Amino acid sequence: MINVGIIGASGYTGAELARLLCNHPEVKITVATSRQYEGRPLAEIFPNLRSRLNIRCENLPPEQLQERADLFFTAVPHKTAMNIVPELLSAGKKVIDLSADFRIRDQQIYEKWYQPHTSGHLLQEAVYGLPELYGKSIKTTSLVANPGCYPTSIILGLAPLLEAGAIQPRTIIADSKSGATGAGRSAQVGSLFCEVHDGFKPYKVGRSHRHTPEIEQELSLLAEEEITISFTPHLLPLSRGILSTVYASLNPGFEQTRIEELYKQKYTSQPFIRLLQEDSFPATQYVRGSNFCDIGFKIDTATNRIIVMTAIDNVVKGAAGQAIQNMNLMCGFKETTGLEIIPLFP
Repeated sequence: MINVGIIGASGYTGAELARLLCNHPEVKITVATSRQYEGRPLAEIFPNLRSRLNIRCENLPPEQLQERADLFFTAVPHKTAMNIVPELLSAGKKVIDLSADFRIRDQQIYEKWYQPHTSGHLLQEAVYGLPELYGKSIKTTSLVANPGCYPTSIILGLAPLLEAGAIQPRTIIADSKSGATGAGRSAQVGSLFCEVHDGFKPYKVGRSHRHTPEIEQELSLLAEEEITISFTPHLLPLSRGILSTVYASLNPGFEQTRIEELYKQKYTSQPFIRLLQEDSFPATQYVRGSNFCDIGFKIDTATNRIIVMTAIDNVVKGAAGQAIQNMNLMCGFKETTGLEIIPLFP
């Protein structure tokens, strides 16, 4: 049994961490922080936690937080995390950061897309928290950079193809659609019900989305060459879920059966990857509330392109669930502990 803390518990990711951790037999939530809701019960802020979690939000400096838990989830905005994480690590704590502060290995690239980094010395120490790719390294690290939701959906879909040289990396086009929780819980006009309901729109078009360098970093490592992609996110009138449709030109010699085998070799042993049969395609409603990533593909013979489709719950596999999967690996628990949840349907 370990004690865990949620730093930034009042956002959607913090709430989902609390929901999932309540069912985890190996952990106890001993501290949850929120400046906005200091002193209020977390179950009052999120009534779905009633009778399951009896803890009040606190607003504590890092030196006091250190005494309260063995492992911390930092579910705070970018830049806030880089000011908290170093002190927790210095105190011998394990940290899973859900911001972007430690995902980008190159400090100059991070600063180009975000802001100056005050803890750049940790960028090379942090392990990118995609268990299906970096499980062994996650087991031995003290700092995990939990991936973004869009990157998770795109990288998992393309990994087997890039590793095998099945596609032409420079032809990759990623078209992704997300539910409104991806924008966070803070009040924004673009996330209001009347702005989202009955609508469907692209946003941050033309290399404007901050997940772009993260996606390209990981795809480049898989392909062993520098990759630049076209990535366009869209906002769906849903509360949660991401569907990514990724296109790429195939190299000679890769047909349906061979590609099926690539995915099986890569993911058959991975508990949260579900490979779909030919002509069966992912949908957000079949992963809702779960830590699964459903993957399907179709070859367009007329254009010699492969179309890879993935579906995840952006708040679970795209954030809190993946963070707990990483925690399980870091702490020596069974990887699926606390996450063996059948998706909600309808």
